[in-house]
Formats: sequence, C-alpha cells, structure tokens
Amino acid sequence: MMDNDLSHALTRKSASSDITYAGSRLRSLREASITMLSAIPTLLSALLIAPGIGAGVLAVVLCISLSRSHLDRDRRGRIEAAIALPIVGLVAVGVGSLLQHSRWIGAIVFVTGMFVSIWLRRFGPMAQRAGSLIALPFVVLLTTPYIPAPPGGAIPAMIVPIVVVLLALLWVSMLHTLAERSGFLPTQPVRKTAIPAKKIESMLRPIASTRMAIQMAVALALSFAIGYVCFADHWAWIVLTTFIVISENRGRLDVAYKSVLRVLGAAAGTILALSLSHRFGSHDTMTIVLILVAVFFGLWLRPLGYAWWALFVTLALALLQGFVGASAVSILWLRMEEIVIGAVIGVAISWFVLPVRSSAVLRRRIADALACLSDALDPANSPRAPDLFIAAIDSVEHVAPALRASRMLTKHFRSLQPADWIDALLACRNPAIALIGKNATPANARRAVAAARKALREPAEILSALQDLHATLMACVAAHADPASVPPPIG
Repeated sequence: MMDNDLSHALTRKSASSDITYAGSRLRSLREASITMLSAIPTLLSALLIAPGIGAGVLAVVLCISLSRSHLDRDRRGRIEAAIALPIVGLVAVGVGSLLQHSRWIGAIVFVTGMFVSIWLRRFGPMAQRAGSLIALPFVVLLTTPYIPAPPGGAIPAMIVPIVVVLLALLWVSMLHTLAERSGFLPTQPVRKTAIPAKKIESMLRPIASTRMAIQMAVALALSFAIGYVCFADHWAWIVLTTFIVISENRGRLDVAYKSVLRVLGAAAGTILALSLSHRFGSHDTMTIVLILVAVFFGLWLRPLGYAWWALFVTLALALLQGFVGASAVSILWLRMEEIVIGAVIGVAISWFVLPVRSSAVLRRRIADALACLSDALDPANSPRAPDLFIAAIDSVEHVAPALRASRMLTKHFRSLQPADWIDALLACRNPAIALIGKNATPANARRAVAAARKALREPAEILSALQDLHATLMACVAAHADPASVPPPIG
C-alpha cells in the first residue's frame, strides 16, 4: 500500500508539473499575442504621422518594452507613465542627439542615467518605478537602430518619439485591460506583494543596488569606449549586449549564463538569417510581416530561454537591413563579433568589480522565503496568507536557471550543488501553502522552519535541513487532511 501511495503521489506530482508547464507556455503565447496586437496598430499609427521605417521600429520596440515593464497594468501606473514618459522622452531625444553628434558627452549622460535608474532601487517601490521610467527610453535608444526620417512628416521630427510613446502606452494599456477583463490574460496587480524591507536587508557593503549600479556604469563606460574606438557607427550593439547580460544581475554566475545564451542565440540567428539571404535586399510588405512574425516567436519562446529571443531578434534585424540599404551579410558578422565582446565585458565586470556570488544571492533569497513561511505559520499572526511566501519562492526560481546549468556541468566533480537547495525548497511550496490555507500552525513545522533558517549559516547543512522541512510539512498536511482522504494505517 505504501508503494501504491508513493506511486500515486509521484504520478500526481508529474501530472501537476506537466500542467504547470503547459499553462506557462499557453500564458506566454497569449502575452506574446497581446503584445503584437498592441504593436501593429501602434506601428500603423506611427507610420501615418511620420513616414519612414524609423518611427515604425520605435513603435514596435516601445510596445515590447512597455508590455514587459508592466508600467501600464493599473490606473496609477498608466497615469504615472503618461505624465513621466513624455518628459523622459524629451530627455532621451536629447541624449540620442548627443550620441549622434557629440558621442563622448552622450555616452557620459547615458551611463549616468542608467546608474541613477539602478541606484534609485535602494529607496523602495516608488523609487524603483521611477528608475524603470528613467531606464525605459535609454534602453529603447539602444534597441532601436538609427534610421534617418524622410522629410514630409505630419509633425516635427523632434516630437515624433514622444507621440509614439503615448500611442504605444495607449494601445498596450487598452489591449491588456481588455485581455484581462475578458479572461484571456490572468488579472494580476502590477505591484506584486513585496517582501518587507527588514527581510531583504543585505549584509553586502555597498548594498546590492549600489553594487549593481556601479557594475553597470563601469561596464557601459568600457563598452562605449571599445565601441567608439573599434566599431565606428555600430557601437550600439556592443553596448546593448553588455547592458543585457549585466542587467538584473543575480550574481556572477547568472551573468555568465545569460552571456552564453546571448551568444548562442545570436549565432543561431545569424546562421538562420544567412540561409534566408535572398530576402535581405527587399523592403516590401512581406518583409515587414516576416519581421513581425520573428518578433512574435521571440516573445513567445523567450521564457524558455534568452537564446530564443536572441535568435529571432537577429533574424528580424537582418530583414530590417533591406530598409536601411546596408549589406546584411557583413552587418551580421560584425554584429556577432560585437555581441561576443559585449558578453565578455559583462562577465569580466561582474566577476572582478564588486563581485557577488550567485550562491550568496540564493542563500539570501532562501532566507527571505523561510522568514515569510515562519511568519505565515506563527499563531500570533492573524490573518495568515501565503502571498509573501509565494512571492519569495518566485524570487528563488529566478536564480534557478544559471545554478541548474552549473550543476549539469559540474555534478561529476562537485558534491555541493546550490541548485539542489532550490529543488528542495520548491518541493516545500505546495505543502506549505496547504498548511497556511488550513490556518494550521503545527509546532513541529515551525521547528523545522527554524532549523532550516539556522542551517543557512553552514552550506553543507542546507540541503538536509530543507529536505527535513519538506518531510515535516508533508506529514503535517497529512495530519490535517480530511480523514476520508487519508489512507488507513498499515496492519
């Protein structure tokens, strides 16, 4: 009977995992669909007010950026974005002009702006939202290739980006709202439940946000210097790659992992693009459709790995060269070279300038999750809800891909694998949520949580403590289950 129970449990766990995976892919498909449905009318509107492909490219990039940033997902966010984005857009237009005509001054302003946008995170959620608003136009400057606008637009060229920003915000907000109200997308607030500040204080000095800001500033400064000196008008690709691999830094291993994915994806995209070289010289409607299709597949498959996004963006940029009049074949190899250099810069800075070990980041996040679970199981706290614990578990999952890749490469000669800690903690999620939902506060579960928190001081003890916690939580769930659903005792 015990074997049967174990078999049923494993079957349910496998089925649950498959359902979760399929649900994640379906949600990714729906989000990609809504993003592209927002991009198409924004693209058409932009082309009406400003003839030329430049405004259209800007429209698509802004829709993608706004959809991923979630700045539009509530009324307050939309109001803030509608007020702040035009102002920041004017600044971005000025910085873009500097980058075209006074490059070194523009680079200094760009690096300073990105440093401030990350450094502001130390001051809480409001400052973090302000930082996101500041960073968005600067990122768009990198991701949007410079294409001179033809004369004859309906509005002055200077304010075209501002109008396109507002159009993108309008379409993205409207279609996301309709999708959520119709049930096509799940409703979720932009302001996700946050872990209390007292739980996320870091022992690092300087603190994590300051370290990330300094790393970003040094990396961008170095990439601008190399780009300007060695790559003339195509400096943006090396700067963009450096920004991508070092942004949202979750430790030096995470940066190395993203760098590998970026390079592999771009390489695959380059090979695929070269195989479609017969399309490079065209600038017809079919080419625009192919570009949008490539972007759609990149958005859809991006949650599977950043390499997919890099692959399809490389293909889209290759097709875009037909509108610019450049040789796509030579451009692709040059871009590939710069991507490799940008990735190397990102990895070098993350490992040698105020480095942060990925295992240390993971231990901090596991500590946050266990602290939230401890509070949720504390009988002195009422009412109890799993929201903070779920949010903390999600933050642990964000660190998982790089550590799991490291485990796969080092499992034969390294016994201590932080990825095992992640798997053990994730196994605790469902039983912990079940206990919290039943409003149960068993003493043995609280003791197991306390033991796991104490074990975080000694890496060698973390895995066994988390496995013990999982076993205890499962036993507590069984003890609080409906008696009719619990198998009779053996014998």
